[in-house]
Amino acid sequence: MKHNTLFCMAIGAMIGLTACTAKKTETMDYPRGEQQVRALWTPADGTQEELEQFIADHTCKTDSERVALFESLSRAFENLFQSADMLTVELLRPTQLTNAAEPQTPDWILSGYSPLAHFSDDMFANKLAFITILNFPHYTLEEKNTLGKHWSRQEWAFARMGDVFTTRVPAEVNTRMAQANAKAENYIADYNIYMGNLRTEDGRQLWPEDKILLSHWNLRDELKALYKGQRDDVQCTKDNVQCTKDNVQSTRDERQEMIYQVMQRIVDQTIPQAAINGAEYIWKPYSDQGLSEPYTRYERILEIAQAYFAADPYCPTAPTGIIRNFEEGVEIPAEELDSLFRALVGSPQVQQVAAVIRERLGRDLRPYDIWYDGFKARAALDEDALSAQTRDLYPDANAFAADMWRLLTSMGFYSEDARAIAHHIVVEPARGSGHAWPCLGRKEDARLRTRIPASGMDYKGYNIAVHEFGHCVEQVLDMYYIDYYMLSGVPNTAYTEASAFLWQQRDLQLLPGAKITNHQSSISNDAVLDQFWSMYEIMGVSLVDMRMWQWIYAHPKATPKELCEATQAIAREVWNAYYEPVLGEHDCILLAVYSHMVNAPMYLPNYPLGHIVQYQLEEHLAQCKTQKDFAYEYMRIYRLGRLTPKEWLIQAVGEAPTIEPILRAVDRVTK
Repeated sequence: MKHNTLFCMAIGAMIGLTACTAKKTETMDYPRGEQQVRALWTPADGTQEELEQFIADHTCKTDSERVALFESLSRAFENLFQSADMLTVELLRPTQLTNAAEPQTPDWILSGYSPLAHFSDDMFANKLAFITILNFPHYTLEEKNTLGKHWSRQEWAFARMGDVFTTRVPAEVNTRMAQANAKAENYIADYNIYMGNLRTEDGRQLWPEDKILLSHWNLRDELKALYKGQRDDVQCTKDNVQCTKDNVQSTRDERQEMIYQVMQRIVDQTIPQAAINGAEYIWKPYSDQGLSEPYTRYERILEIAQAYFAADPYCPTAPTGIIRNFEEGVEIPAEELDSLFRALVGSPQVQQVAAVIRERLGRDLRPYDIWYDGFKARAALDEDALSAQTRDLYPDANAFAADMWRLLTSMGFYSEDARAIAHHIVVEPARGSGHAWPCLGRKEDARLRTRIPASGMDYKGYNIAVHEFGHCVEQVLDMYYIDYYMLSGVPNTAYTEASAFLWQQRDLQLLPGAKITNHQSSISNDAVLDQFWSMYEIMGVSLVDMRMWQWIYAHPKATPKELCEATQAIAREVWNAYYEPVLGEHDCILLAVYSHMVNAPMYLPNYPLGHIVQYQLEEHLAQCKTQKDFAYEYMRIYRLGRLTPKEWLIQAVGEAPTIEPILRAVDRVTK
């Protein structure tokens, strides 16, 4: 599960962390910082004479002056960013947490408020932005990857200071972006399907009354859980007559097929409006033609797109949200990711792994088998028994928080390190599926949000919580253990996803009573196949997401209905090219079901990139001889901070992001 991106994305848009490069000036013989100041200075900032005087007065004359300025700016920015973040956390409590008051109208309004909406305007008005740019100029991605190989840690920190102010997007545009993101986030956080209300065509009920699943995450997880075999926790009704469990005639395939049908109706917007959070509405997903949702899913996407369009004119050298997201946010061009993903989903190794799945299932593959979950160690275990154990362990968020020290020491962390890291993580019950909210300063804690029912944390919830815990551990390490505040964080969200995947893959080993006897188990045969199949699934979803945004930019006046139709066409195209030959069913639209396409624009490619990085980390960490060595190396890697993705991975494991290690591993396992 992703960590929360709403506030981080808003900050990126406002302070330039994911913004665009300053436009070039005609005069090219000025020093770099001076060029960039001249490019952003406007008549409202002062006359030409005042500009010249400003440059003369505020250019650092010595290295010691520059270091002192850097330290002063770092302190200021840390205080500003963490204070704004702490205010945002408090304002969002009612809409995001279940242990807060029920949200009222003011809470929903304030969920779209950004304390930093005017930050850029204010800093340019008081000239602090110009002082920063003058002495810490911006370097392009190509320059960072080329020159950065020889930079010291301080020089990297100076370069990241140069990323803070690179554009001047007006406050009203930043506010519009924050509001659009908040609206989409609230829409998705409350998109529940009451599974007990679903009926087969002959009137049978396949799930108990209290089964409520959030789209798409919980629907997907329920589908995955069914691979372990037919479950008996259901009742059925026919003509409103309750049946006993012994009379339930539902099979694993039947329930998976129904979830698949629900997902398709979410994508094409033929889902009945009353079925969304519909506690009373009984419906048959295959035939119900009730009043459909009025393209709300795509309306929310277009509202975010319009906010991007409003910012584009202020970014002359990165004139689209696509460029800003990938080249200056992810710091890997979209074309490069597209090529990387297509190379894997089109590789012969896909058919090799599909053959293994086909043999294990004993049937031809279906589209929803992109979520086949049989490679994980838990696939052979009784999930009901696991859920009983996790509910007993974690009846509420406080219980999980109290166990974090043990989780860390189980992974090899020294007791004092485990205690210090756990001290900076707060666990809170989420209204949505869960996320990790990073700390933006050293007076703030990382926040692990997870969904815990009144009955306690079931195994699925535990698995997600361990994932989010992996985010939080990374967030604490690269904030509280970092040498320069401007290097805090990771290169992009894929790299925090890699940390979360590392932890999540070890969830069973972290249960009390379990023993991590082999820290190399994450690259065992089944683990390799599981990693590869997860990449195959999420890369297709990411290709659809990226191409949807390309379509949006080519059709800026599109209606929600037109976007709905276009997204389905894109999903069909990607499916037919890379998935139909493996999973069947021509023109399937399943790849467009992810909720992140709505509430986290262009976030999805971070997942497959995270899987790629994770596997490279796994191979590297497998060389550790003991769990203590594992923890030490993990800490070393996640204290590298916010280098570029390429340089970070080279310093971490010795090579840039590549799919070659996982392809070789699949060949080793399947041949």
